[in-house]
Amino acid sequence: MTTRERWAAALTGLALACLPAVVPSIPAPFGSDPSAAGPASPSAGIALLGRAQAQQKLLRIGAIPDQNPEKLNRLYGQVASELSRQLGVKVQYVPVTDYAAAVSAFRTGNLDLVWFGGLTGVQARLQKPGAQVIAQRDIDAAFHSVFIANRRSGLKPFMNQKGLAELKGRRFTFGSESSTSGRLMPQYFLSQAGVKLSDFAGGAPGFSGSHDATIALVQSGAYDAGVVNEQVWKANLRSGKADRSKVFALWRTPGYPDYHWIGQPDLDRRFGAGFTAKLRGAILSWRPSNPQQKQILELFGAQQFTGAKAGDYTRIEQVGRQIGKIR
Repeated sequence: MTTRERWAAALTGLALACLPAVVPSIPAPFGSDPSAAGPASPSAGIALLGRAQAQQKLLRIGAIPDQNPEKLNRLYGQVASELSRQLGVKVQYVPVTDYAAAVSAFRTGNLDLVWFGGLTGVQARLQKPGAQVIAQRDIDAAFHSVFIANRRSGLKPFMNQKGLAELKGRRFTFGSESSTSGRLMPQYFLSQAGVKLSDFAGGAPGFSGSHDATIALVQSGAYDAGVVNEQVWKANLRSGKADRSKVFALWRTPGYPDYHWIGQPDLDRRFGAGFTAKLRGAILSWRPSNPQQKQILELFGAQQFTGAKAGDYTRIEQVGRQIGKIR
């Protein structure tokens, strides 16, 4: 054996002697004797790494801020907990500042699943090709807005859409500029009744930012009238936040499609094949017979969630283009 061969053999032996030191050890189960853990095979180490990576997967959910933050935190905290239980992944609710921020966060991939209104949902899907409509509530196929007024405004309830003409010259507020039920469809119904935005007192309407804020502003007399999501209006009446002696309903709009869940197009790649279908199935499975799910459904104002598809929101897209909210 040459000198070079003897050195090669020695180095090989040294490497083999050191090999057990770099093979990962299998950690002992929580609560057991750590001394029972022993060296693992390379395949066992890989399996442990795979499980660790799976546990690190995070599904980030969000929602348009259409109501007060306290209620949103309570609702979507429960949604995150229930989805985590059903899907076996960590789920986190990430609040956003306004409607545009929700659309932007979905476009950039910072939110994986978002509860959008009709308009923001269309905007989000147009900005993120391949985005999936996951589900809507049972009440979203034919949703309604309610025009409301302050008792001292002198306005009276009306049954016909033409009564919206009575709002000309009044101090009037929408909700968010991108709200389907607090701006988009109400503006559409106003235009059908011959009311332009410049017809309001001051030559323009206000934008309160949310349905709760609209109710509070009209009730206080800051505005003569406004328009809100029917579900939020009813909830405020039940809670007493809307005082019937100060604010009342003028007119309920015809139905239109509204809120829905939208998921990122790459959920199956990131969370595993079939994850989008599993996510949809989890949301569609929520029932009042389950105590946790009952609380979620009550906060959503629904009995259950139902299937939905992008085509259901074609009318919303058309109106959005008409008023310049979609280009």
